Amino acid sequence: MSASDATQRNQYLSFTLAGSDYAVGILQVREILQYETVTRVPSVPPSIRGVINLRGAVVPVLDLALKFGLEATPVTKRTCVLIVDASVGGESTVVGVMADAVREVLELGGDEVEPPPSFGTQVRVDYLVGMGKAGKGFVLLLDLDRVISAGERELAAQLGGEGGAPAGALAAGGSAPAAGEALVP
Repeated sequence: MSASDATQRNQYLSFTLAGSDYAVGILQVREILQYETVTRVPSVPPSIRGVINLRGAVVPVLDLALKFGLEATPVTKRTCVLIVDASVGGESTVVGVMADAVREVLELGGDEVEPPPSFGTQVRVDYLVGMGKAGKGFVLLLDLDRVISAGERELAAQLGGEGGAPAGALAAGGSAPAAGEALVP
């Protein structure tokens, strides 16, 4: 790793899911919504909990816990949906991702990110960018473009109608929080 890689800092939004801490690149997160009932859609994979209407756009909601082979995410007062951009081959699609709770924005330098662990996680290694050092522990850094499969993106486009819910169709809801700023009451 070069000196410039070690000093370059990136921001990640951290959240909890099934008792573990995860994070995604802040630039992929458009907004955070309090969980509200989703409309179930027949004949979709179980990991797609349903769809929501976000300012006129149909957005599918993915339960990462089910995607990772865990129990479904229980809905509590802290459950939220991260509205994120996922892309493959330059095509970007807006998808909702359920989380037990959002934690904070982390700012990590290259020297604070370790390679993905080869064992001991509930997530496939190819879904991970690495492990970020956060306080006294670690947070698993997800690669949403790998987590959300091409098939799920295609389904998202179908559920969203002609062209799906393209990334440009939704305006970001306000500015991103600053690094270290807590997002939960």
